[in-house]
Amino acid sequence: MNPPTLYEQLGGEEKLRGIVDRFYDLMSELPETKTIRALHPSDLTESRNKLFKFLSGFFGGPSLYIEEYGHPRLRARHLPFPIGENERDQWLLCMNRALDELVDNPLLVSQLKMTFFRTADHMRNRAD
Repeated sequence: MNPPTLYEQLGGEEKLRGIVDRFYDLMSELPETKTIRALHPSDLTESRNKLFKFLSGFFGGPSLYIEEYGHPRLRARHLPFPIGENERDQWLLCMNRALDELVDNPLLVSQLKMTFFRTADHMRNRAD
């Protein structure tokens, strides 16, 4: 039997949707994340849906993003946006806080934070 996926460990669709929604709520609420908030459209509906769909497949759940948009090509899709350490850290602040608030398993939170750091750091396309 295979071990549970991160998607399953998180609690599936409902829990993942909650994390994504909290992430974007924090991005809009926190004054220290205004730089990355400005990189997003005023209406975050599409951003929320795309991140949810991406993370669903990324964490071993349904491959919703790939089914709708094809290969994520994360770095290529983020190249038009200036992403340095500051932007990376603002993004991580929102995601880490959402995880701390909504995920009860400390080991899972730690694993997710490491995964998100590596991915966010790979998105950097400019030096600070």
